[in-house]
Amino acid sequence: MGLTEWAYSLSEAMLSEPLPRRWAHSLGVAKCARSLRPIVGDDAELLEAAAVLHDVGYSPAIAATGFHPLDGARFLRDQMGTDERVIRLVAHHSCALLEAEERGLREELETEFQLEHPDLVDALIYCDMTTTPDGTRTTPGERLDEIVKRYGPETIVGRFIQRAAPEIHAAVRRVEQRVAQVSVGSQPM
Repeated sequence: MGLTEWAYSLSEAMLSEPLPRRWAHSLGVAKCARSLRPIVGDDAELLEAAAVLHDVGYSPAIAATGFHPLDGARFLRDQMGTDERVIRLVAHHSCALLEAEERGLREELETEFQLEHPDLVDALIYCDMTTTPDGTRTTPGERLDEIVKRYGPETIVGRFIQRAAPEIHAAVRRVEQRVAQVSVGSQPM
């Protein structure tokens, strides 16, 4: 079984029944990751696997700290022996260090999991922040607004996502620029 096939199977087992909306979101994020194959090249399978697994830490079966990037990464490392780069992307997806700081877990996250290559980090931010909770495409602005409304502006998640918004928008712009460059380069002359 290949990495992405395995990742889909695991994510489905962990999320589809207890959290069907989270599973739908994960499928949408993975679909977006597939669309970025032209800019991620040899890391396409890695990105798609991380995309479908990025929210596995929400699974009630493994949630320990209540901080899903850390819970998911620890589960993937300690119980599943997952590829280290996938684990790092899950641990640090969508500006997780800022949320870890809000939760008093930044040192743990930084110590346990190194950052992955910035282009892949940007790509996963792009996929997550352009996908609704139901798995459909959206704009980063709409996604950020939805998160703040769902959690509330003064909650840990609300505060974190507002702090992360400039970096999220910057990451999305960087990915869009890379996609545009590839698209221009592939047009016939």
